[in-house]
Amino acid sequence: MRYGALGDVRVSAIGLGTMPLSIEGRPDETRAVATVHAALDAGVTLLDTADSYHPPGGAPGEGELLVARALASYGGGTDGVLVATKGGRGRTADGGWTVDGRPAHLRRAAEGSARRLGGDAIGLYQLHKPDPAVPYAESLGAIKELIDAGTVRLAGVSNVDAGQILLAREILGDRLVSVQNRYSPAVRESEAELRLCAELGLAFLPWSPLGGISRSSLDGTSAREEDPEFGAFHRVARARGVSPQRVALAWLLARAETVLPIPGASRPETVRDSAGAAELVLDGAELAELDGAAATGPDRAPAARA
Repeated sequence: MRYGALGDVRVSAIGLGTMPLSIEGRPDETRAVATVHAALDAGVTLLDTADSYHPPGGAPGEGELLVARALASYGGGTDGVLVATKGGRGRTADGGWTVDGRPAHLRRAAEGSARRLGGDAIGLYQLHKPDPAVPYAESLGAIKELIDAGTVRLAGVSNVDAGQILLAREILGDRLVSVQNRYSPAVRESEAELRLCAELGLAFLPWSPLGGISRSSLDGTSAREEDPEFGAFHRVARARGVSPQRVALAWLLARAETVLPIPGASRPETVRDSAGAAELVLDGAELAELDGAAATGPDRAPAARA
């Protein structure tokens, strides 16, 4: 396993997004816990969740409780595991998503997350999404208060633009360590934010990092029909004898030293395959081919690699 950093904390270069284990369509408890354990066995030390990761009609924090149970039942050491959670979103009974960036709500949400996860403080607390009804500075001020109170150790922001990153940096200082935006071969609208994070030394955590890569068997022998736009990922995968998903994650790692993908998984086999991307180093020709496949418009220009 390769490693990166969230502030002064060393974490695995590949994390685990636990949303698929917690929302509608989730696996049963046994398989969900086995998936987290498989991630830990593979050297993954960054687990990402949120208080809003629960099925419609469920209780806030179900996903956090699942992560806590999985860690408690793991047979090995977990001292080096950092659990990142998020606050500021909710679910509706019909499966929709809400946004609530009011300071009072964020304080209550963080305190609830801290109780569910246990420990002295939340390792990384991320403001899930800017609330258009609340000045962003006010929401960030609540995060700063949580840091000052010891409820939160490190802070992150999610679903933000470059200006919001700079404002968060101004308010949170060096306690701001990460940005979590959607980014993948198919969705690269956060290219500017990725570059800004590399310049500032902030970790960039792509969510939904496998967008554009059609599903295939993990050994690459029975891939479904490829999206012609992203066939290069499948070609490189066949040449390397690995899955196209592993190639996509290795490509993301090559975007900048501060990139830490957090692919979701709902099976142990999937998380083991994703973790293997940390050991897959693509050469210059492969990266050029993949950059070309992923860059299909003015918003998808290749980022400078750190």
